[in-house]
Amino acid sequence: MKKVVVALGGNALQDGNKGATADAQLRVVRKTVEHLVDIVEEEHILTITHGNGPQVGRIVIQNEIASEITPAMPFDVCGAMSQGMIGYHMQQALGDELRKRKIDKPVATVVTQVVVDKEDIAFSKPTKPIGPFYSEEESNKLIDEKGYDMIEDSGRGYRRVVASPEPKRIVEIETIRTLIDNDNIVITVGGGGVPVIEDENRLKGIAAVIDKDLASQRLAEDIDADTLVMLTAVDKVAINFGKPNQKNLSRVKAEDMKKYVAEGHFAPGSMLPKVLAGIRFVQSKPGRKAIITSLDKAKDALKGLEGTIVE
Repeated sequence: MKKVVVALGGNALQDGNKGATADAQLRVVRKTVEHLVDIVEEEHILTITHGNGPQVGRIVIQNEIASEITPAMPFDVCGAMSQGMIGYHMQQALGDELRKRKIDKPVATVVTQVVVDKEDIAFSKPTKPIGPFYSEEESNKLIDEKGYDMIEDSGRGYRRVVASPEPKRIVEIETIRTLIDNDNIVITVGGGGVPVIEDENRLKGIAAVIDKDLASQRLAEDIDADTLVMLTAVDKVAINFGKPNQKNLSRVKAEDMKKYVAEGHFAPGSMLPKVLAGIRFVQSKPGRKAIITSLDKAKDALKGLEGTIVE
């Protein structure tokens, strides 16, 4: 049996055309877990990570709007809340689907902290937009009163931006390993993990967003996974994307993928983190492979039949 880490993209948790209610999210998750249990049926040891962008954004909005009634929670706490919410839906849906297929396997969500370096250069230039849009007047007030970093976002208003530092260490890794060793499907590192810094031998939450794919790569290495699967909206990675000479990649060596990165083929906000995570994972130990594909193709991709496979 091989260890597989599957990193779910936002489209596996929410359908943008069907609203953002809890029921709508659960319906999407129920369809998603059918594909995940397909992987379990192939006798893989499955660990799941996921994004949280839309969900944590809504939690931040709820906190901001209600701040005159009850104190707003800081961003790191909102991240932990999103891990619990998404984990709850996934645990419920996975449990139901496993029982339906008569598979006796427990599911556990771990609220996960990920240590980042407080000196990471990302903190000197926050770039990751979070939360609601504000007017220029509201933006200036937040800068003065709370010290937020704010940017104008695509003509739609002003948004708070936070840093996106590199993940250094998963705090709960021993708990995660123990659960995996005892045949649990583990849901962990949600949204890249709750970012924390080490301050005089104590952990302290910090406003930041850790890239979900890079955190998943860190996790996959730490549990000695064989394969890292990063799910997205497309079946394969492409070079010259959107151009007449677009080429979809099937099997590609990590060194060749590094050349494509240097040539600027992958967008920083979307495909680039997945490609970088895949390269790092593959080069961390001989025999490992990384797969980038869509949810529908995940099962076949693990058989080498679909997706982009980095070796």
